Amino acid sequence: MTAALRSVLAKAGLRVDPDEFLSLVEDAARKLSPADPDPADYFSAAQRQALTDVGLDLRPRRPGEVDHRARAVAAQAVLRDSALTANDAAGTVGVDTSRIRHRLAVGQLSGWKDRGGWRLPAWQFTNSGVLPGLEAVLQAVPDDQPPLVVAAFMTTPQRDLPLNGSPATPREWLLAGGDPAPVAALASMLGTPA
Repeated sequence: MTAALRSVLAKAGLRVDPDEFLSLVEDAARKLSPADPDPADYFSAAQRQALTDVGLDLRPRRPGEVDHRARAVAAQAVLRDSALTANDAAGTVGVDTSRIRHRLAVGQLSGWKDRGGWRLPAWQFTNSGVLPGLEAVLQAVPDDQPPLVVAAFMTTPQRDLPLNGSPATPREWLLAGGDPAPVAALASMLGTPA
C-alpha cells in the first residue's frame, strides 16, 4: 500500500511522506460530520415533513452506499498538504513574514491557522508573487466560505470565464490577464443556491 500511495502522491506532485499524508486524511475525516449521520436529525418535525413532501429522502446512508465524504476528505488533505507556510509565502512574494500576516488580516490573502502556524493555499500564488487580481476576488468572497470551497471555486472551470473558446478556471483567467471583476462577481455568489 505504501509504495502505491507514494506513487500516487508523486504523480500528483505532492511532496509528502505516505504516512504523513494518511495522518492528514485521518485528521480531515475527524473534522467532518459523523460517519453515519441521520439527515432527519438536522431538521425540525415540520421541516422534515415539508422536505419529505417534496420527495427528499432523509433516511440515513444505507450499507454499501458510497460515502461521499471521502472526496471531501481527500480534497481537504491535498489543500492542507499543498498550502504554503507564512515563511514560504513570504519568500514567494518577496516580503517579510509580518507582511504576509498583515495581508491575511486585511483579507488580501486567504489562509487558516493550523497547529504549526498560518497555512496559505497555493492556488493564490504564482512562481514570483501573488495571483493578479486576487485582492478584488477575495474581497468578494462571503466571509462564511471556508478555504476548501474557495480553492474548489478558483480551480474549477467556469463557463462564464471563456479563454481560447473553453471555460477557464478563475485562476487561469487571472493568470492570462483577465479582468478580475467577473471572477469577483462569481465569487460573491459562493454559498448561495444556484
